[in-house]
Amino acid sequence: MTMRKWLNSLFPFLKACLNSDFMKKLLFLLVCIIPLYGFSNISLPKIFGDNMVLQRNTEVSLWGWAKPGENIKIKLSWNSDNFETMPDNSGFWKIMVPTSDAKGSQTIEIHGYNTVKLENVLLGEVWLVSGQSNMEWSSGAGIDGGEEAIKNAENDQIRFFTVNHRTAGCPQNDLDGQWVSSTPETMKNFSAIGYFFAQKMNEELNVPVGLVNATWGGTPAEPWIPAKMIKKDSILNKAAAMLPDTQWGPNKPGSIYNAMIAPFTSYTLSGILWYQGESNTPNADYYHEIFTTLIKSWRETFGKDLPFYFAQIAPFSYETAYSGVKIRDAQRRALELEKTGMIMTSDIGNTENIHPKNKKEAGYRFARLVLADKFGKKLPAYAPQFSNASLEGKKVIISFNHAGGLYVSNDKKTQFEIAGENRDFQPATFRIKGDNIILNSPVKKPMYIRFSWRNTSTSNIFNNAGLPLSSFSEKLE
Repeated sequence: MTMRKWLNSLFPFLKACLNSDFMKKLLFLLVCIIPLYGFSNISLPKIFGDNMVLQRNTEVSLWGWAKPGENIKIKLSWNSDNFETMPDNSGFWKIMVPTSDAKGSQTIEIHGYNTVKLENVLLGEVWLVSGQSNMEWSSGAGIDGGEEAIKNAENDQIRFFTVNHRTAGCPQNDLDGQWVSSTPETMKNFSAIGYFFAQKMNEELNVPVGLVNATWGGTPAEPWIPAKMIKKDSILNKAAAMLPDTQWGPNKPGSIYNAMIAPFTSYTLSGILWYQGESNTPNADYYHEIFTTLIKSWRETFGKDLPFYFAQIAPFSYETAYSGVKIRDAQRRALELEKTGMIMTSDIGNTENIHPKNKKEAGYRFARLVLADKFGKKLPAYAPQFSNASLEGKKVIISFNHAGGLYVSNDKKTQFEIAGENRDFQPATFRIKGDNIILNSPVKKPMYIRFSWRNTSTSNIFNNAGLPLSSFSEKLE
């Protein structure tokens, strides 16, 4: 038998092996495990590099790979102590080191069989900005005042790390990207909301700000959540199955988390900014559980006390009635979780454009919220939010958090509705009395109330911070 005939006879066997379930699982494991091995010289994940920002005044993780048994010594320019560690049998090493509020450019030297030196390192505030297109949207893509902002973007105290789009079937140990300083060239392609947030934070705190940008337009929340969290929950499984395939981005549970979040969950952050929800309108009824699962799962890996701030999506003419406002209400309800905060966008949105152009105000609102909530600054940061409602005869009395100075905007038309047990909602008249709003309607036995309950409704109730009241739907107790 000639060699060619022998190879031809062998091909069907090899093809059958590769198509078998066993071989598929074996290849999957090899793809996930091989990257963990094979290191000799000291190497670092790409999240560590020149120009990076480390979280100030805390302990941060440094990690990488080297030859098993190699003694790793670390020198920090801001600390004279000696730090040593040793890789495990797979070559992986990790160590916690202290940071400070040291000013200026710093260095980190990591010594073993070779030496790795990280230069122009800053100690400051490190934030992850994540979500879909409204967070990803850059100044160069077209925003209000974008050209002027790009022109004035030179600021070495603001640093960017953009995580490239990738998906994976299992958690990865590295990602693509590099740290860069803010310049007109780097800023114009970076998250506009992220940049304006960093600009305001740097201005108010006078410390460096580093942003890790992990965003992907058109993505629902499910691919950002570890797959195991969805698989073990029948409701989340059902919700994930409702998502349509789209050309905009992946929707497989865990696929983005594995490639774009998991590789740096040990990187110490000050907090997270999140803007997403538009692509979950097909399963809006389940978004509260989806979103709160995302927050809890990220806290399991990044840190249980990590502050998580998010933007409520803006009103827009979605195809399915009430799908957008259901997302907004689910986001409002997520404020039940500790160390969360929400910025409002209903007054700076555009019901005909799913990508509102006023990214500067959205970024500044994030900054004011963080500065007030995390740093105790006295700023107009909080929008009024539903607190509770009580029934007195036919009148419904609603109280709010952050209600100081409630007023009605130019559009005086009521957006309040009341329904009885049959859920037939009727418009309700309202009047503001101090920090409360009192409703009246023809409904004989009020049981349900709601406000601004349309996809395109923009709130007409504001507080003295100039921020709008969120849509809400509640059952009277």
